[in-house]
Amino acid sequence: MIIAGPCAIESRDQTFRIAKLVKESGITYFRAGAYKPRTSPYTFQGLEREGLEVLADVSKEFGLKTVTEITDADLIDEVARHVDVLQIGTRNMANYALLKKIGDLTSRTHQPVLLKRGFSSTIEEWLLAAEYITSAGNPSVILCERGIRTFESATRFTLDLNAIPVVKKLSNLPIIVDPSHGTGHSDMVIPMSKAAVACGADGIILEVHDRPKEALCDGKQSLDADEFAEFMSQIRKMAGLEGKKVV
Repeated sequence: MIIAGPCAIESRDQTFRIAKLVKESGITYFRAGAYKPRTSPYTFQGLEREGLEVLADVSKEFGLKTVTEITDADLIDEVARHVDVLQIGTRNMANYALLKKIGDLTSRTHQPVLLKRGFSSTIEEWLLAAEYITSAGNPSVILCERGIRTFESATRFTLDLNAIPVVKKLSNLPIIVDPSHGTGHSDMVIPMSKAAVACGADGIILEVHDRPKEALCDGKQSLDADEFAEFMSQIRKMAGLEGKKVV
């Protein structure tokens, strides 16, 4: 499974342009942030409710399934009404009250939850966080390895591909990989994605922007249109070697 789209919804036009790229690639999942928890309070924080409406329109216009992050328990109902998959970001992996509420709601709406690993969390802590959701009644959790914080400064984080076989041994939950956040560099997305597929990952989530240099969020790690086309070509070949089909 490939999930692609911009880090953040910046405008309706920008989101529709990128959704068109994703649709034309032949995949069915589109990611974009409406609410953006950023390290600095002075950086772009997303379009919030307006962004959710844009995502709903993307789904109608392009027939794509949408994925977005939820940051606040008070917003669960509203976000769930607008998107197909609810994402828990790295900063909220250990927000157990939020996990329980999302697990309870999605047990009734039958929506999958994408749970990113905390950037300072062990695999055991990550798997137990998933159990807050599953024990609340929703077994449809997708784990996402997105890099952990180490002493290495050459990349934004250290993408822990060891986590893939470890999770496969300890859990029946699917695991996908985020090479965009895991490395912070667009030129590393393709090689790390290929490595993730070779390690047994069930999917890739990545950032795509038609104008990365103008992006309001994470442009440095986003693939442009040509790079995304090359990514899809390379990943289809790699998936084929593993006996898998890209969707």
